[in-house]
Amino acid sequence: MTRADGAAAPGARAAAPALTERQEARRRRILRASAELAGRGGFDAVRMREVARSSQVALGTLYRYFPSKAHLLVATAQDRLEQLHSTVRRRPPAGGTAAQRAARTLLRAFRALRREPCLAEAMVRALTFADRSVSEEVEEVSRRTAAVVLDATGLADPTPEQLAAVRVVGHAWHSALIAWLSGRASVAQVRTDIETACRLIDLACADREPAEE
Repeated sequence: MTRADGAAAPGARAAAPALTERQEARRRRILRASAELAGRGGFDAVRMREVARSSQVALGTLYRYFPSKAHLLVATAQDRLEQLHSTVRRRPPAGGTAAQRAARTLLRAFRALRREPCLAEAMVRALTFADRSVSEEVEEVSRRTAAVVLDATGLADPTPEQLAAVRVVGHAWHSALIAWLSGRASVAQVRTDIETACRLIDLACADREPAEE
């Protein structure tokens, strides 16, 4: 999918080499072990040797899939986004406006993260403090977040302004999670911030002046 200006739409990327069925099953086990360890003890509980043991793979094999803990936890965040995206596609959110549908989707995701605060802390910490070696993977999380929000809006032909608003919503989402995890924002404040940011999608084209004839 491409934008009106020819640039790739949020979420677009080159296809990665396909994994074999066995490789994909191994990768799923690794991600499941990562999420379980993070869910019990947060970022510090995810130790590569323990992940290898829990997922029943050799430590060297684990490092071939994920070169560092940051790579692993960012991939765990990607996996959770894929699950959310699948849910949005199967059951599109209700709402009278694009902003309401986007907000409903992100608030659904926030409720899920509230049930697993240690996992949320681990993923957000990895995304926030990852070094340049993980920059491509972190950027992929941003693209996938934007793709989830865009699909949630239900906009069939979004304008460049609306696509920009979707990206801003993604930034606001990440900032709101950091504020909540650090104790600087309450659940109610996060909800308000997300709903406010999502209104930008509806407002993006509202004030555009008609083109001169």
